[in-house]
Amino acid sequence: MSESMILKLHTMLTEKQISCQELTQSYIDASARDNAALNAYVTFTPETAMAAAASVDKKIAAGEEISLLEGIPMTLKDNISTENIRTTCCSKILEDYVPIYDATVWKILKAQNAVLLGKTNMDEFAMGSSCETSYFGGAKNPHNIGHVAGGSSGGVASAVGGNIAVYGLGSDTGGSIRQPASFCGIVGLKPTYGAVSRFGLIAYASSFDQIGPITTSVEDTAIVFDAVAKYDEMDSTSQGRKGAPVCDTLKNSIKGMKIGVAREYMDGVREDVREAVEKAADIYRSLGAEIVYFDLPALKYALPVYYILACAEASSNLGRYDGIRYGYKAASYSDVNDMIKKTRSTGFGDEVKKRILLGTYVLSSGYYDAYYKKAQNLRGTIVRAFENAFAACDVILAPTVPMTAFENGHAVSDPVETYLTDICTVPVNIAGLPAVSVPCGYNAKGMPIGMQLIGNRFAEAKIINAAWQYENAADLYRSADFGVKL
Repeated sequence: MSESMILKLHTMLTEKQISCQELTQSYIDASARDNAALNAYVTFTPETAMAAAASVDKKIAAGEEISLLEGIPMTLKDNISTENIRTTCCSKILEDYVPIYDATVWKILKAQNAVLLGKTNMDEFAMGSSCETSYFGGAKNPHNIGHVAGGSSGGVASAVGGNIAVYGLGSDTGGSIRQPASFCGIVGLKPTYGAVSRFGLIAYASSFDQIGPITTSVEDTAIVFDAVAKYDEMDSTSQGRKGAPVCDTLKNSIKGMKIGVAREYMDGVREDVREAVEKAADIYRSLGAEIVYFDLPALKYALPVYYILACAEASSNLGRYDGIRYGYKAASYSDVNDMIKKTRSTGFGDEVKKRILLGTYVLSSGYYDAYYKKAQNLRGTIVRAFENAFAACDVILAPTVPMTAFENGHAVSDPVETYLTDICTVPVNIAGLPAVSVPCGYNAKGMPIGMQLIGNRFAEAKIINAAWQYENAADLYRSADFGVKL
């Protein structure tokens, strides 16, 4: 079983087995050493980290209680705003951007003396499935650096999977937390839309984007989710967590739970991934759960619906990067229009420009009804299909990704297959549902395989508990040969 690193380090700190400054320095040193191979971090923040660590040591010395996340070294994806700390979205257009405010999630964690080691790599503006569209080059998979870490939150997954951060926060628009967690053999939670504030998250597609934790264990995911799932008046879509803290309901029996398997989720999945998910179903049976097979034909619409709607929203959201207000500006131009054109042409990477153009096209006069409006209607069909599914089962079990992590450069040589890695993850974002990815095996080359548990809206406690039961029974976690060993 994968132990809770947060609880282990919390105990070490409170029992004074190690000082927070010593712990932090060990992670700073490991990050500096191993980042050359992993390329997980794009910005280091050692001064910020050591200042928080000193505050924690002062509290412990004074006999004060500390919360579970105080003094725990962590990281943030580089699209989460941090006051006075560079936040680039891994794009040339924001290469030197320094926000003047904190994202709500970082504000919450900073108030608890979370130790921020740095900002981590990502696909540019969160658009990609390999982390290779990053202006700073892609993050590598800690299980084999010849393979990608996944995307778009590849840097967080690489850092956590490579033991150079205890946990991190990423964002998930179409699978960008769960897919890299699956590729790197760790746990990633995409919460219900609205459970975690998006204020300060640099937008890709606002009706899909959601911040969530990436950790090495399910229990750590529960701890971090409980900490950040708060109502925020700065986010008009915010609702916060519903019900009791997830940690309070962890480790409950799942005897009698109905776990659904949609046949469509298993279509086109590689054999080693299929076998791993089927073995997971067998473990759930042994724990007393009932496996229910059913059809979910609406899933066939998910990928085109996602790419039409997400790109349309991206076209709108990224219109603000024009070289006038902030960010990169072209060095030479003849007039304002020429300046905007040159700034956007040279400031954005190819994948971002491709998605902006696609989004602009589907929103344009003559194509709006044919594409955008139709996709919105089909989004409603997918939402209702999941509602009907949850009338017959408690949670849904599915592969996280149809394959394991591909080799570096594959996304460039076969972009269509790269888009297809989202096929199992995007339905959750379309419907605004929670889903958690958990390691469920390894292929013949030792690369991790992930499965996801999908719940109804605000059913994080149910899916995380089911994930914990599986993790405890299967005991599959393998630590990568990087980073801090404690």
